[in-house]
This record gives sequence, structure tokens and C-alpha cells, in this order.
Amino acid sequence: MSTAPPPTASIDEDVPQNEGSKLKTFISILRKFIGVADLAAVRFSLPSQLLEPTPNLEYWNYLDNPSAFAAIGTSDEPLDRMLEVLRFWFTKDLKYVKGKPCKPYNSCLGEFFRCNWEAEDNAPRIDTKSLATSSNGNASSASSVKSIKGAADPRSASTVSVVQTLPNPTGPTVRISYLTEQTSHHPPVSAFYVSCPEKGLHARGFDQISAKFTGTAIKVSPGTHNLGIFITLEKRDCETYQLKHPAAHLGGILRGSLSVSVGDIAYVTCPQTKLKAILHYIEDGWLGRAQNKVEGVIFKYDPEKDDKLRIRDVPDSDVVARLGGVWKDKVVFTLGPKPVDSHPPDKQITIIDLNPLAVAPKTLPPKEKQAENESLTLWDGVTQAIMSKQYSKATNVKVDLEEKQREKARERERKNEPFKPVFFDQATDKRGTPELTEAGRQVLERAQKGVWDLEGII
Repeated sequence: MSTAPPPTASIDEDVPQNEGSKLKTFISILRKFIGVADLAAVRFSLPSQLLEPTPNLEYWNYLDNPSAFAAIGTSDEPLDRMLEVLRFWFTKDLKYVKGKPCKPYNSCLGEFFRCNWEAEDNAPRIDTKSLATSSNGNASSASSVKSIKGAADPRSASTVSVVQTLPNPTGPTVRISYLTEQTSHHPPVSAFYVSCPEKGLHARGFDQISAKFTGTAIKVSPGTHNLGIFITLEKRDCETYQLKHPAAHLGGILRGSLSVSVGDIAYVTCPQTKLKAILHYIEDGWLGRAQNKVEGVIFKYDPEKDDKLRIRDVPDSDVVARLGGVWKDKVVFTLGPKPVDSHPPDKQITIIDLNPLAVAPKTLPPKEKQAENESLTLWDGVTQAIMSKQYSKATNVKVDLEEKQREKARERERKNEPFKPVFFDQATDKRGTPELTEAGRQVLERAQKGVWDLEGII
């Protein structure tokens, strides 16, 4: 395979471009790849003016609202825990709801990123037993909504939605640590691990995407090594949930307004509780405008015969709850097999309201504590040049960096030395569940203590 860099568009990079000009340039590049099976495998290089000054490994995380993650596993009831997982699911990509999609830097092999979140421990408790009692007239709806600390959600008696995570939280917090490493270049794969020992939670998986330009949009699907997010509840006998990603579309390219839409099906399964959720994202809307609707069902399934792939495949006798709403706005759930719309509004419980939420800030390692192949340090020269609008310089620094990576690859090939990740014990895995090395465990343990020193680890 050739190691020469792919072609880019020819533009005067030091002439500032508006958003419309950037999109025209972007389209001119994409047109060269119409018919290419997988853009992600090609990893084509964009001019610096079109890049968001953000490393890919920092951008691709699922903790946009960490409070929702920290609340998983709170309830004693299996259905409630599934709903806690789904509440997290709808918050994990808040960046696409609150901001425009962007193209971050392509990751280099061996590059890694780490951070912490100080998450507010304030997500309301989900208590479907009280909800069921309320629906029979034996309790008020307000009693069905109890926060983790025992206080009712002040916004509504019919919501179990997480509230805003503030930059400077004033209430109790819990620390969540994150570590990710680019473990493969061909194909481009990264492994990640999320740790919250105080709550007995961890999540892990491989990130890999497959992308194809259709002429009007870019379809992004999980790659063959991306089997989703695996969330394990250590305090619930290591109960594990597999969250499989749907395909998405980056549209609005011709209109000059980029947006993410989803028209596919996502699955969440838990073999231990024998509960499964199917989420059907409906993309089509009036005159082709996406409505971002989602319908869902939670039902009892047989892990040995997991053959229900569509909502219509699920018999009413197996249904325990249904969901509906707009995944960029508000999603509700109802108990039992009846459609959501058949329930009165006061029985439609808001599982997530995204309107008051914002992407949570990260706690990053001090610059002097970062390794040279740590994302923020590795790409710092490119970032500083882009931020100061020195686009030609940014491109030159990026090209030099990429050439150094190719030279490292050629050296490994000459020595017949395969690349070995530092923090994960495998580059890819058919099960989709990467394991930490001793170095990876030490990094996360130190991060939990607020210690960023890497001495003695790498």
C-alpha cells in the first residue's frame, strides 16, 4: 500500500474563508471520493482551514453529560436500570444537538488522550414501581420521581431527566476518568475505557467508523470492529449492557448548513436481566426535512435466541415499556405495551429533556504532565497555527507530523515489529471489549486521584 498522502484541494490557505466557501471546498474534495466504499479507510487529508482545532480522540467520547452516566445502576429494578442506560444513551452525543458537526484531526497510531469529568450526582431516580402504583390511583405522580439524594425534581412531577451539569458544580460530585488510544491505523481503530469506581461503573469499546459520500450526504456507520459501548455495573454482579450504534448521515452539505440525522435502528441488550431495547430513528420528514423522531420498545428477550430486530417483531406480551419523542429535544416513556400516544400526557414520563443541557467541561492534564504522543501536545503546533489563522503554517506542521508517523511505520516494517498498544492489550478484538494493560490501569487509578504524572508508567 502506498504511503503517499492523499490529495487535497488547491486553495490559498492564508485567505480567510467564510462558512459557505469552506463548504464549497469541502464538496470539491468529496466529489473525488464518490463511489469509494469507505472514506474512513482512505483517511483523506483536508486543508487546515476546514479542520476543527480538536484532536479526534478528544472529540470522540460519549460523556457529553457525565451525570447521566454516573446515575446508571442506581435502581434495584432491572427495568429501571435499562431506563437509566437509555437516559445516558440520549445524552452521549449532545455535541451534535448543541453544536455543528466538525472534522477533527485524524489520529496517529499510538496517540492517546485522557481526562476527568467532575459530574454532578443529581440525576433523578427512576422508580417505575411507584409509577405503576400512581397509574392505578394509589399514589401521586410526584411520588414517582425521586432524585438520587431524595429531593423531587423541581421542574416537573413527570420527569426523570438529568438536569444541567454546571462548570462549577455546587452539590455532590463524582469523578469519571477517561482513557483512549489509537490502537490501529489500517483500519483506523481506537480503544477507550471509562472508569467511575465510586459508582462501580466502567464502560469500554472500540471506536471505528465507515463513511461513504452519496453525493448529497455522508453516511457514517460503525466499522467492523465497532460493536458498540459495553457498560458494566460492577455492583450488580457485573451486569453488562451492549449499546450498538446506528448509522447516521451528515447532511446539509449542499444547503451550506451541516447537521446530523439518524434513520436507522439501535439496540441495547442486557443478557443478565434478559431485557432488550430497540430504538427506531425516523429520518424522513415534511419535504425531506428531518424530524429527528425516535420510537422505542423495551421487552423481555431470550439472549440465546435474539431474533427480534424490529419494533413490529415484538409481541405485546413481551413489552414492558415504550418510548417516543424527538432525540434532539425530548424523549418520553410509558409503561406497558400500549403506544406512547395512547397514554394521557401526565402518564408520559420524560426520560430526557436536552433543551437545558450543555456539553460538560473536561478536566485535562497540565501541559507539563503530558507525553509527547498525548493528543493535546501532539497536535499543539497545528492547533496554535489554526487558532492564529496561520493556515499555511498549520498545514506544514500537520504534513511534517504525518510524515514522521509514516517514517515510524516504515521503520517498524523494516524491523518486522508489529505495533503494540501501550494502554490496551489488543489493537482490535472480535468481541469489541478491549482490556486494559497494567499501564492503562495505573493511568486511570492515578487520574481518579487527580494525579497526572506518567513517570514509571511509560
